[in-house]
This record gives sequence, C-alpha cells and structure tokens, in this order.
Amino acid sequence: MTEERTEVKPYNNQESSKKQEVAEMFDNISKKYDFLNHFLSLGIDKIWRRKAVRQLRELQPKKILDIATGTGDFAVALMKLKPAQVIGVDISQGMLDVGKEKMKRKGLDDVISMKLGDSENLPFETGSFDALTVAFGVRNYENLEKGLSEMLRILRPGGKAVILEFSKPRTFPMKQLFGFYSKRIIPFFGKRISKDKRAYDYLPESVAAFPEGQDFLDILSEIGYTRVNQRRVSGGIATIYSGTKQ
Repeated sequence: MTEERTEVKPYNNQESSKKQEVAEMFDNISKKYDFLNHFLSLGIDKIWRRKAVRQLRELQPKKILDIATGTGDFAVALMKLKPAQVIGVDISQGMLDVGKEKMKRKGLDDVISMKLGDSENLPFETGSFDALTVAFGVRNYENLEKGLSEMLRILRPGGKAVILEFSKPRTFPMKQLFGFYSKRIIPFFGKRISKDKRAYDYLPESVAAFPEGQDFLDILSEIGYTRVNQRRVSGGIATIYSGTKQ
C-alpha cells in the first residue's frame, strides 16, 4: 500500500507541479552544477558512483539507461563496463546541453547519447535495456511509485536497476556533522555560486522527506523488483540500492 508522503518542491509554487519546478531548478543551476556538485561533496560523489557501477559488473550490460542523467557524470562512469550504448535521460534541457558538450569533449558521444525525457513516461519499449542507473534523482520524482514502475518496465528480464541516493546518517558524529553541513554549508555556498536562492535549500528538504533504507526497499519489492538490496556508504550519507527484474 502506498504511504502518504509530504511533497517537497524546489520553489513551492502552488500553480506549478513538482516536475515543472525540478526542471526549472536544474535549468537555472545547469552552468554551475558540475562545479558545485564536486565542490560541495568534496569529490566523494565520484567514489560513490564507482561503487554503484561495480554493482553491475557481473551482469556485463551492453545497453544501459541512465535516468535523471543531468550532465552525464554517471553515464561517463558506466564506461568502465564497456557498454555498447548508454542513453542518458533528463527533464532539464539545460543540464542535457551541458552534458552533450561534455560527451563531445571526452570523445564519448558515439556511445553516450543524451535525450530529453520524463522518468514517469519513458520513451522506450518494454524490456529494451540490460540495466539502468539513477544517481540522486528518484527523490525528485513527482510520483515515486510511477517512476519506479516505468524503470522496471523498460528493463529486460534479468536486468538490474542501481539507484544511488542521499540518505540520513544515524550515528554520532556523522549524523550531527551531516545535519550541519547539509543545512548550513551547502545552502550557503549553493546560493552564492548558483544564484538560485532555493535550489540548495531544497536539497536537504528533499533528503529528509525521502523514504530511505528499508522503507525504500519495501516500495521496490511492492512494485515488483526482486533481490532488492541496499549498501550505505560514507557513514550513511548516501545509499546504493539495487533490484532485479524477474
């Protein structure tokens, strides 16, 4: 049964949907996103992505979909698996424009393509991907269950989803340090560098509202994913979730 959850939106405009506001927010910060992402995470996000990619190593996927791809950092990390094709999908054209230039610079645009698309209505045939990834994107879904169901639909039988998402540390001192860092340091620098006053307040708010840990695994199981699993990293600042299509 779907649990009632508080909706958190970037700008809290009653006349716009969460989906519209998330797209607007990422369009607004797209030019500064890569710098802020690595600066505010102290570069640890790169380590998390590498660990998430290893979850797919045994599967050896050839066709991978990276949802909420942003500027394509996870798509680039997936090249370690030597895939034949990676498609990155995002609802922010601004982020995709930055990502397309990145792929050209890296000489990866022959393998990695970037497409405008909605996680809740993916423009792909059922069972068309060996694997899919999402990094820091599922908490931005307007309808979490619908987005996760669409992800399951486009996986082939035996295909695997790997989801990297922020979580809340539970033990001292990481809990206190992360609380201070996410509520004070991230918004302080985020606002000044990105020039978007709300984007980096939304980050800790959306993390707090997200059904993490066992709650999220239960949602995956209810939707139909099998062999669901989680691995907390860096003291619980982030969690790598995985699930397979039967």
